[in-house]
Amino acid sequence: MAALLGNLAKNLLDIVFYQSCAACGAKGEIICKTCQDSFRIIDHNSVCPVCGKDVGRRIICGECLTNKRGFSEGYFGFVYENRLRDALHTFKFNGRPEVGRYLVSLLKDSMVMLKEKVDCIVPIPVTEKRLRERGYNQSFIISEEISNLIGKPVFYSVLFKIKETKDQYSLSKDERKKNIRGAFAVKGDSHIKGKRVLIVDDLFTTGYTAYEASKVISMAMPEWIVFFALARTQ
Repeated sequence: MAALLGNLAKNLLDIVFYQSCAACGAKGEIICKTCQDSFRIIDHNSVCPVCGKDVGRRIICGECLTNKRGFSEGYFGFVYENRLRDALHTFKFNGRPEVGRYLVSLLKDSMVMLKEKVDCIVPIPVTEKRLRERGYNQSFIISEEISNLIGKPVFYSVLFKIKETKDQYSLSKDERKKNIRGAFAVKGDSHIKGKRVLIVDDLFTTGYTAYEASKVISMAMPEWIVFFALARTQ
């Protein structure tokens, strides 16, 4: 009887605390080893130091030489492809903030380089409507984990969103630029004046979101702006 009750209790716990891989759905881990092994971490020695484009070595690419980015330096975690794309989608849309925390933990070695480069962290915000829909801001989750790794404060309210926008990934390049234009504002700018600011987002595609956020934050006169995205398209 005791053994039967024990098995019933274990089965109940498995149901209540069921955990599946955010990338492939296999039971047992937040992200299984097979999926982790498929992730490509971006090598900062072979990409543009501003936008993270793969150019074979650490030199500024032609696009960054001719176009303003708004930030001085960029750091990027994973290549946005295959299973990593699935995991990031689960984190962002399926109510699993632990996936974002886990992904950041996989980058802890490369996060060390940010410790001496920044004084504070500012996440890309979402509107109240989007926050209610998802239950959390994915950039806040990423920022908190980076803060835990490098010991820098997160300023959650410095940058805020003043208009509702569509998800950038669903739009064309021209639509993305129009969609995000004028979307941000700054308050409490004394927190970042003269500081080295790290702006954090989940995904870097065209760079329009990063540019708009950097442009607004620059009005608060920080010393400089660094940008970080958990993943980047190639």
